[in-house]
Amino acid sequence: MKVILKEDVKALGKKGKICEVSDGYARNFLIPRSLAMEATEGNVQDLAHKQKQEELRKQKERQAALDLKGRIEGLNLILKVKVGEKGRLFGSVSNKEIAEVLEKQYKLKLDKRKIDIKEPIKAIGDYNVTIKLHPEVTANVIIKVVAS
Repeated sequence: MKVILKEDVKALGKKGKICEVSDGYARNFLIPRSLAMEATEGNVQDLAHKQKQEELRKQKERQAALDLKGRIEGLNLILKVKVGEKGRLFGSVSNKEIAEVLEKQYKLKLDKRKIDIKEPIKAIGDYNVTIKLHPEVTANVIIKVVAS
């Protein structure tokens, strides 16, 4: 019997795969546990349609990330912070502060977890920060830390 997997099944494959299994395994284990459904003509066409829709959604997300990358990479972020002796900061500049500056100055709402700071920012100067917008798209931003 041919079945379409609704979930990942360890011995068979990933979600959406069409597999040939024995009738008993399908009727007694896979279908009652909602791990699979029978691969009828309608179900196969429905699966193909859902996969096309998912692919289109992923392309739109990637394109939106590329557009956002174009907007972000041209920005000059200036962070004003309190400074002690010899240009050393009180504490360090965090992802949260960078995200807040992007939102206040440029109206770009980004998740602070997507901002990757290579080394802690603890002094005045220019720093290169990577922002992960999509699994395939990253943007580099130069942040200038100045004394307030």
